[in-house]
Amino acid sequence: MSIKKPLSFIHSPYLLYADNKGQIFEDDSLYAVGRLVYDAVPIPLEDWIELPDGGNLYELPQRQAIGIDVKTGEMRLCTKGVAVAAFIPPAHTGLYLAAYETANNAPTLPLFAYTAVGWYQNKFYVPAVRIEKDIRQESSGYSKSAIALGSKQLLKNYPKNRLVQHLMDNCCNTYHCPAARNLSLGRWECPIPTSPACNANCIGCISFQPATETIVSTQDRLTFKPTVAEIVEFTVPHLLSAPYPIISFGQGCEGEPLLMWETIRDAIIEIRKHTDKGTININTNGSKPNAIEALCKAGLNSARISTNSLQPSIYEAYYRPNNYQFNDIVESLKILHQYKRWSSINYFVFPGLTDSEQEYQALRKCIKGTHLKMIQWRNFNIDPDWYLSKLPINHEQIYLGMKQLFNLLNNEFPKLRFGYFNPPIERIMGNFEKDFARIEE
Repeated sequence: MSIKKPLSFIHSPYLLYADNKGQIFEDDSLYAVGRLVYDAVPIPLEDWIELPDGGNLYELPQRQAIGIDVKTGEMRLCTKGVAVAAFIPPAHTGLYLAAYETANNAPTLPLFAYTAVGWYQNKFYVPAVRIEKDIRQESSGYSKSAIALGSKQLLKNYPKNRLVQHLMDNCCNTYHCPAARNLSLGRWECPIPTSPACNANCIGCISFQPATETIVSTQDRLTFKPTVAEIVEFTVPHLLSAPYPIISFGQGCEGEPLLMWETIRDAIIEIRKHTDKGTININTNGSKPNAIEALCKAGLNSARISTNSLQPSIYEAYYRPNNYQFNDIVESLKILHQYKRWSSINYFVFPGLTDSEQEYQALRKCIKGTHLKMIQWRNFNIDPDWYLSKLPINHEQIYLGMKQLFNLLNNEFPKLRFGYFNPPIERIMGNFEKDFARIEE
């Protein structure tokens, strides 16, 4: 990584380092800085916020943190231990990555997000913004006893439903998936994994990594194909009883749901025979426009299409698609607009790349061409160095800054919505800014 000399002395939270034993310390001789692609840069004071509840800290093995010397204002390495990064909770988007130098033999980092972090007046601070008002995945809203009780009741209610068993035993109780935990609590968005196969080979796939890779997947992938009956059995009651209900096909514990589009289509048709309540959504790579059209005709309300970039070369380098191209996801977004459905992109944020001039222009083109309704600004769970080594990008990037990117888009596309979660139909059709999800005691 190249190190850019700051133009002037900047006061920031102090740099943090770890001792490889799980203990974290401050280095009051260095101010914390951030990273944009390959560059370590100062972070404006106004970009720091207190680490939100539910955030975590990670020590980064064989990596030395970069900071600004308190006395000289120059950038240098912290040699006291290993670098530290923060994982910021859902609803928040990071503005800068953690800045560090990586040793040649350093292990690849696990599939988590690595935001810059500092220490000031006995508190941890991160450069981030709250991008979403919805509190559906707030850590304070999860009661372990209530989740255990709800999970047990669902398994009792649907003893032969393989999908419910997968969601409760694996997703909820083993991996603590927020969506599955909300299902156990009978509220908001209900996940529906459907596909054990995928037509992409994403570098950072969280449910499947080749045995030859240097990292492991963070969870096991679905191993069976659910039936229409299994899907309908527990989703209809959720739509009928949950507050602001959403049911979402396409989850992190599966492959690509559009490979099971016929089953999903038939399930949507059957569900709508029982109730017209709630939102039927799909989280997808958007690789099959014809399937998206068929689902729209069946009654799909919204779709969220994931992407790391709107530049075809960067997209395809990460997704490594099989039998589809980048243009297919653009066509899927156009079809959603044609059928008057809610369209979102699940945009993997990598500061310095997401807010580059090239990416900004590609994003503008996509918004104009597809009438995109919403961007979900998701923190990218991936080792930054590992990720960049896979991409065909120019090392000399022009950074707009994430906040500047937000402002530019707001000014040019005032109807475009920002967020982190799939909105319920009540929010889509009414006051989008209203906070629908509220924690019930």
